[in-house]
Amino acid sequence: MTKPTVFVPHTIPDKALHRLHAACEVIYRDLRSEPTQTELADGLRGAKGMVCYGKISVRESLLEAAPQLEVVSNIAVGFDNFDLAAMQAHWVSGTNTPGVLTETTADLAFALLMAAARRIPEADAYVKSGQWQKWVPDLMVGSDVYGKTIGIVGMGRIGEAVARRALGFGMTIVYHNRRRQPNAELALGAVYRASLEELLGESDFVVLLTPLTKHTFHLIGEDELFRMKRNAWIINVARGAVLDESALMKALDGGWIAGAGLDVYEEEPLPANHPLLSRPNVVTLPHIGSATVATRENMALTAVDNIIAYFSGRRPPNLVNPDVWERRFGQSAERMKE
Repeated sequence: MTKPTVFVPHTIPDKALHRLHAACEVIYRDLRSEPTQTELADGLRGAKGMVCYGKISVRESLLEAAPQLEVVSNIAVGFDNFDLAAMQAHWVSGTNTPGVLTETTADLAFALLMAAARRIPEADAYVKSGQWQKWVPDLMVGSDVYGKTIGIVGMGRIGEAVARRALGFGMTIVYHNRRRQPNAELALGAVYRASLEELLGESDFVVLLTPLTKHTFHLIGEDELFRMKRNAWIINVARGAVLDESALMKALDGGWIAGAGLDVYEEEPLPANHPLLSRPNVVTLPHIGSATVATRENMALTAVDNIIAYFSGRRPPNLVNPDVWERRFGQSAERMKE
């Protein structure tokens, strides 16, 4: 039986690559750099599947250039790089990798919160630059974390994991979500806020963990930032466009908030001359929420398992557009085990 051809446009962990080779013919671009549109088009020529990180945009132009493409497996939990309407029109299934990066991303979110509040990057640079010459009473004084109020916007898997960490710091946990989460309330003592404005007004730390959709684009803008406490911090580990960066700059200039911790941006990579980079009260990271060796390997393995399931005639466990699967396979999909 002929193996399906799958294109991998960038380096992935060896274990995942070996597993994919066992089930598929693989076109592998063994490079860490992002492929050009020409490289993508060349690699997809004849390929029925693609395994890729979430930086690869799956839009109309790409789908038109690869008419035989059936499935794209994202090595990410977010899938805002997918144009779902275009994928539906071209009958292309999409999958993601939820679950495997939950704890790692929560670690990073809380580390970013701590780094911003206690001025850790600033203090590190101060010592390494040779400025620490004498004792000063108010040297690098920061904000307390223990016993403060954390407001979580988006109480999914990662939101609950962040809340568990906050519980260990004796924090009061409030959250805003599309749907109320009774289990989180019971297990973590989290308090639901139907009003985002109410959460913003009472939180010492606002942590953004919501997916990027048309409803969450610039969810946090000028009005929302102005409602925050003047000594509060905003932490974004969701997607850059959930937070309006122009509004954030205005809030920082106006002293509306204490500062920010950012792992994601509206434009990535962040331009070297971006004004956020000159702010001592803004901690910036290069989108590394899931960046541990074990987690990135598990993400790649999950993505490979999704695509192997697809080509083995089984419903992939992490479909993001199941209607395309149902359309392509019809009634037989009902009988397939996940």
